[in-house]
Amino acid sequence: MAITADASLRTARADLDAAVARLRRGAPVFARLSVSERIVLAESVRAGYARIAERSVRAASVAKRLAPGTAAEGEEWIAHPFITLLHLRLWIAALRSIGRHGTTEIGGVDNTIDGRSRIKVFPSSRLDGVLFRGLHAEVHLQQGATAADRAPFYRRPDHDGKVVLVLGGGNVNSIPSLDVLTKMLNDGMVCLLKMNPVNAYLGPLLEEAFADPIRQNFLAVVYGGADEGAYLAQHDSVDEILITGSDRTYDLLVWGQPGPEREARRAENRPLLDKPITAELGNISPVFVVPGPYSQRQLAWQAENIAGGVTNNASFNCNANKMLITPRGWARRGQLLGAIAQVFDRTPVRAAYYPGAEDRYQALTAGRATLHTIGQAGPGSLPWTVLSDLNPHDASEKAFRMEPFCAILSETAVDGNSPIEFLEHAIRFANEHLWGTLSATIVVHPATLRDPGVAEALERAIVQLRYGTLGINIWGAFGFALGTPWGGHPTSTPTNIQSGNGFVHNTAMLIGVEKTVVRHPLTVFPKPLHFPSHRTVHQVGRRLVPLEETGSWLRLPPVVAAAVRG
Repeated sequence: MAITADASLRTARADLDAAVARLRRGAPVFARLSVSERIVLAESVRAGYARIAERSVRAASVAKRLAPGTAAEGEEWIAHPFITLLHLRLWIAALRSIGRHGTTEIGGVDNTIDGRSRIKVFPSSRLDGVLFRGLHAEVHLQQGATAADRAPFYRRPDHDGKVVLVLGGGNVNSIPSLDVLTKMLNDGMVCLLKMNPVNAYLGPLLEEAFADPIRQNFLAVVYGGADEGAYLAQHDSVDEILITGSDRTYDLLVWGQPGPEREARRAENRPLLDKPITAELGNISPVFVVPGPYSQRQLAWQAENIAGGVTNNASFNCNANKMLITPRGWARRGQLLGAIAQVFDRTPVRAAYYPGAEDRYQALTAGRATLHTIGQAGPGSLPWTVLSDLNPHDASEKAFRMEPFCAILSETAVDGNSPIEFLEHAIRFANEHLWGTLSATIVVHPATLRDPGVAEALERAIVQLRYGTLGINIWGAFGFALGTPWGGHPTSTPTNIQSGNGFVHNTAMLIGVEKTVVRHPLTVFPKPLHFPSHRTVHQVGRRLVPLEETGSWLRLPPVVAAAVRG
């Protein structure tokens, strides 16, 4: 039996109203805080988060059936307290820069291949460079946007106090906190956080970590399900909404229940909810494998990079690798699929803890002739599953339109055996046939890029792909972790929301963002922490927390020592 969300935790209607009223009183106070006062507040949350780190990991491990003290537990150390503390370090540095110079610090600025601004944002410090060896991130702005326009709230405040309803995501435990911190620190707004029933167990710990903002009426944490969320979304004293979840939840809030009335409202652009909404939703994340002279070791490394983006968090990630796209005539295609299957075979199956996982799995696998299951799945778990050789021209293929949000990786092959031809066909397929606009990954050999024509084709592909984050030779989900802008590509509309609109995290406080691009070597040592074979990730994660809490280089050697043993 699958784990179900805890629907018993509900905040009474009167208490919801009281929480909104407290935040309404705190909103103008918070909007007027000085930069130094915001730094003090952020530092208090940083210290609070370090205090709850171990308890939060323990609670999540129970909920997700992860054995304590194992590498699997390391996922929670990395995806929750470490990532949250890393963002807080970057936000505090940004605020200090604002205090000194009036704006945030960024790296170099140049132009994309189509002439728009491209800003180097990561690594922003020597510590980042050590922790993420060889990794570089840049942000591409939309046409007409410039780097000089960043940190607008601190240069030209556009409100004197707003209340934002944050409908927190239930799958990754850093999501609620990072969404709250985005609205508080980037936009100067107070937040009403409604916990998702799936991870409502985390709420009391967040209340402890955020004790100072809560005491000053800058944040309130409440509980409940869809009814409470809908009530608060329509509340007269709630100014904006930030939702992390599914497009179905977004459509329910904005357009109402499915049926003729919803379609009429959509056609006439008469939303039920007419408030500013930032939405971070799902995705069928593609992985494009450009043909090239990969050695056996390099192909195995990338197979684990791809498979790790499936197995992480039992594949309950909106940015999980879901659609492998290969060249049809590529001689190494079968070898890559076999190497990925070997990684799955060495990785224990996981509890299907997120509600609805088994139903989605059945909907996508029933009647399949090309179904490959790996691992023994008992009650409440699902096997790693590969749906291979899907027809890219089949408009009825469910795997192109339905986000699995469970332990499935699909594969399709497109025409084009040369790197340039493959990129042309693969980009067209993803943009026109795959649902979602959140994140994608491109695997490309550095020797292939020594051809100027291929290098230019890659840059054009990066520009043309309609995804908010692209990972080059690394799982695109790394863009979630780095403090860079995270969100769906801005081509979405309220009537076709895809992976959402707007960007969160964004510690450099850039505006007019189109996408983040994370560039990475083809292989590195030590291996990345999302690799299923990493034996010491739980030790690394536990040691990263005090490093991020203090920023002290004295905390680095134990991290490195654990990482190289992985």
